[in-house]
Amino acid sequence: AVERMLAVRSRVQNLTNGELDGDWEEVVRPKLLWAGGLKDLRTAIPGQGYTGHSFNDYNHVDLTCMLDRVSNNENDGIVQQIAIGNQLGPGIRIASLPDLGPGGSWSTCANGCNKDPPQDVAHLQFRSRVAFKLVWCPTEQFDKFVLVDDDGKELARGSPTGKLPNIRQRQLNYQLVAGSKYAKAADEIAKLSTATE
Repeated sequence: AVERMLAVRSRVQNLTNGELDGDWEEVVRPKLLWAGGLKDLRTAIPGQGYTGHSFNDYNHVDLTCMLDRVSNNENDGIVQQIAIGNQLGPGIRIASLPDLGPGGSWSTCANGCNKDPPQDVAHLQFRSRVAFKLVWCPTEQFDKFVLVDDDGKELARGSPTGKLPNIRQRQLNYQLVAGSKYAKAADEIAKLSTATE
């Protein structure tokens, strides 16, 4: 899945400010899905490729690439706060774009990512690194985000417009990563934002 992960990161790093600073629902979120190798399937049935939740709540923010053979891995209880079973394989195969290389992509739950080592779905259920994680920055309105890799290194950032995910979801997203390597870039952006206001 490394080939696919690197292709995703390359796409993310080539996204423009216009693409990441545009309307959340019409421009930014679809571009994040595309960069991650996922189709924008807002009307599909959950479990059958539905990606309407991806990047739209506090938790489904880890774009994870995996080999096809591990896409059927289920949570056996090792990932906390995730349903036992958590069968994602069929939906991953339906929603994944084939042009980024072998395997599939999914926006997995970030619960447990603030531990060292991370104890989230990507790392435990799929035994994968995160291609990118979306983190909302702790600015006054939580209206900027940063995309970081599995080491917490910034890949891209955006200031989207339009109807963003609910502010409580954005705050919870930051709280999920606070104090971890994944929060460092968001903290820096928030500091710079405060200094320029």
